[in-house]
Amino acid sequence: MKKFNKIKGIAASLPMINIDTDMIIPKQFLKTIKRTGLGKNLFYELRYDLNGNIKNDFMLNWDFYKKAIILVTGENFGCGSSREHAPWSLLDFGFRCIIAPSFADIFFNNCFKNGILPVKLSNDEINFLHKEAENKKLITVDLKNQEISSENERVIKFEVDPFRKRCLLEGLDDIALTLNKSKKIDTYELQLNQTKSWLTL
Repeated sequence: MKKFNKIKGIAASLPMINIDTDMIIPKQFLKTIKRTGLGKNLFYELRYDLNGNIKNDFMLNWDFYKKAIILVTGENFGCGSSREHAPWSLLDFGFRCIIAPSFADIFFNNCFKNGILPVKLSNDEINFLHKEAENKKLITVDLKNQEISSENERVIKFEVDPFRKRCLLEGLDDIALTLNKSKKIDTYELQLNQTKSWLTL
């Protein structure tokens, strides 16, 4: 998993509430188990018409926002089913940080496991960032210091669980966390084989 320390870049504003995982990545694109290639279908029904043509009125289809790495959005983001393809598609598009007043619990957890930082802020702070994004101001997200800042130098503090913060800073997913304990696992397996060999038959 790619490490997350500090990012600075374009933020896209999507001021909609209750964006569910089917809106993030529709069910017809869930056949793959690969984490790559899903970005082109992110927000498919918002980005394309019924014939698959690009909608020019949606901001992620505009050249400037195609390079967005931060998404500012509304309450209860990521609700609906627990599909992990949702954070996969956001990450594959290029988003490293999602900022919203609230998130669905499973989606919130899946973001951390895939190298995306989900940040909860107040409605006033979110509204400020929406305006900054709409005005094409670059946003900086500093995980180490738990700060979000804009070009006008306003700094917003945010909270994050210490363990999840460490995992993002060090680029540790569930597999990497397990491998970090490989020596202890090997020692346990050896002791188990010596004291309870009948379990390994």
